[in-house]
Amino acid sequence: MLGGMDTLSVSQLTELIKRNLESAFSTIQVEGELSNCRVSGAGHCYFTLKDTHCILQAVMFRHRFNHIDFAMRDGMLVRARGSLSVYGQRGAYQLVCDEAALAGAGDILALLEKRKRAFAAEGLFDRERKKPIPRFPQAVGVISSPTGAALRDILSVTRRRAPHIRIVILPAPVQGSDAAAILSRRVEQANRWRLADTLIIGRGGGSIEDLLPFSEEKVVRAVAASDIPVISAVGHEIDYALCDFAADLRAPTPSAAAELVSASREETLSLVRNSADALCRVIKGRLEKARLLAKPFGAGDIAYRFRTLLQPRLIRFDDAREALLDGFKACVETRRRRLERAVLHLEAGSPRSIMERGFAVVTLERTGGTARDVGGIEPGDRLAIRLFRGSLVATVDRVEPEDAD
Repeated sequence: MLGGMDTLSVSQLTELIKRNLESAFSTIQVEGELSNCRVSGAGHCYFTLKDTHCILQAVMFRHRFNHIDFAMRDGMLVRARGSLSVYGQRGAYQLVCDEAALAGAGDILALLEKRKRAFAAEGLFDRERKKPIPRFPQAVGVISSPTGAALRDILSVTRRRAPHIRIVILPAPVQGSDAAAILSRRVEQANRWRLADTLIIGRGGGSIEDLLPFSEEKVVRAVAASDIPVISAVGHEIDYALCDFAADLRAPTPSAAAELVSASREETLSLVRNSADALCRVIKGRLEKARLLAKPFGAGDIAYRFRTLLQPRLIRFDDAREALLDGFKACVETRRRRLERAVLHLEAGSPRSIMERGFAVVTLERTGGTARDVGGIEPGDRLAIRLFRGSLVATVDRVEPEDAD
């Protein structure tokens, strides 16, 4: 039995802690690495700040979370400002954040952006440089940590989907000061000795600092210069490194990269079998249709069907020929009648026709001109008179002018 000390209930003790802790840490600023970052359905962001020894639960409510100027992701180094709060129902304390900003990661992101622009200006990220990934590679080189989860995932996927693929492990550290040099050397070695048809370079997830080796200049240039197609699989889907842009293909995860190079043999064979079955069904269907269409055409029936098809066309040909001949005849008859009328008009206007009706042409020999009236003709003048048949020469005895009437 305990004595000599006041006994507190759990609620009383929690209230004392809450009062003292919240008043002592009403405004604090904490720096740590983000972990277990998640956004609730109400829009509040719950996360953990950690360092190498301890963790601190934290929350940023929606009205504050919507105003930060970066996307919070696991692995980022952030600086959070707020106050401590005790949550009595769980007996835990947490940091209620009012503001958050990138800490070391901000400088890293600026550095990565600067490098990205420089590499892009050189053309290392151009689409024209990208090489196609072999659909059925015989050997795949994996440049990663030999003890990392990324390699285990790749081996598991390829063993399940395409066990015939030979996996060549090119061990390299995936973080630390020596990582970039070794990673780039592994890419060069794979090309020099032609160790694989396809290369996968990558690692599992981590902080932005952990992924830095895959954004170093040595690694980016080695990946861009590789004659062997390279798949970059660095981190999780939301992570990125500059070798992602230099590689021929980016996979969101190492497992996804393994799926890209290990098209399942069973799936391929199944696709071929299904295609062959479909092709056979189409051919059989068309042959059956052709057989049914040709069935009514026996040797004795072909002539009848031929006549049935040809007879209407022969009738149409005969009708067209008759119509053409009738048209020619009508045209000739019309032209003949027009010619006859023209001949009649010509004959009616001919001088010989006029002379046949009793008219004559009178010429004054003295002048040689045709006499149309008595003007200029004097008694004793000789006249040449041409009749319809023959001609006369006469002498004028007298001239009688035309009556005034």
